[in-house]
Amino acid sequence: MVDSSEFDLWADDYEEDVKRSDQKDEYPFAGYEEVLNFIYNKVKEKKIGKVFDVGFGTGTLTKKLYDDGYSITGIDFSPRMIEIARQKMPEARLIEWDISNGLPEELSGEKFDFIISTYAMHHIPDPEKVAFYHILKPYLNKDGMILIGDISFETRSQIKACKNRTDNWDEDEFFFVHEDNVQYLNFQVKRYILISFCAGLLCLAEFKEQKN
Repeated sequence: MVDSSEFDLWADDYEEDVKRSDQKDEYPFAGYEEVLNFIYNKVKEKKIGKVFDVGFGTGTLTKKLYDDGYSITGIDFSPRMIEIARQKMPEARLIEWDISNGLPEELSGEKFDFIISTYAMHHIPDPEKVAFYHILKPYLNKDGMILIGDISFETRSQIKACKNRTDNWDEDEFFFVHEDNVQYLNFQVKRYILISFCAGLLCLAEFKEQKN
C-alpha cells in the first residue's frame, strides 16, 4: 500500500501530470478524461442527489458535480490533496481516511445515490477490492450505483500488452482484470467498459441472488 506522504508531495502537480499523460495517450492515464466524463454524465442522469467519492484526490470530478448542486461526501488519505479539494468545494464533507481500514464510523447509516471512485482502487490487492465493494453496498440508496473508473483491463492479454508497451510499469500496483474477477463480485455487473488500452469503467448495482 502506498504512503499518503507520496501523494502529499505529488498533490500540487497531480492534475497537470495526469492531463499530460492523457493527452499523450500514455500509461497510466490514457483515457482519464473520458473515464471522468462517463461517470459525470452517468451521475447527471439523476438531476440531483448524494454522491460519495472514494479517493477524490484534488476534486477534479467532484468539483463539477459540486458546482451542479450535488451533495458531496468524500474520503481520501492525502491531507494535501484534501486541502486542495476543500478550496474548490468548501461546503463538501471531505474526510481524511485510508480505505485499507474500510469506511469511517461517522458514515455509518448514510445512504448515497452514487458511490464513485477514480484512480484509487489500484492501490489495493484484488481480493481487498472485491471485499471493499461489498462494504460499500449497504451505503447505496435503492437503485443506486457504484461507478469505478481506474487503470484496468478486460482480459489478461490486454494487461500483458499494456505492460509490454510501457517503460514505467509499476509492479507495486494491483490493476483490475475483469475476466479474472467478475465471478467474485457478487454484484449485478451493469457494465464493464474499456476506455483506453489502460483504463476501464466498472458499473455495479445490487447483489446477485445467491444460488444454492
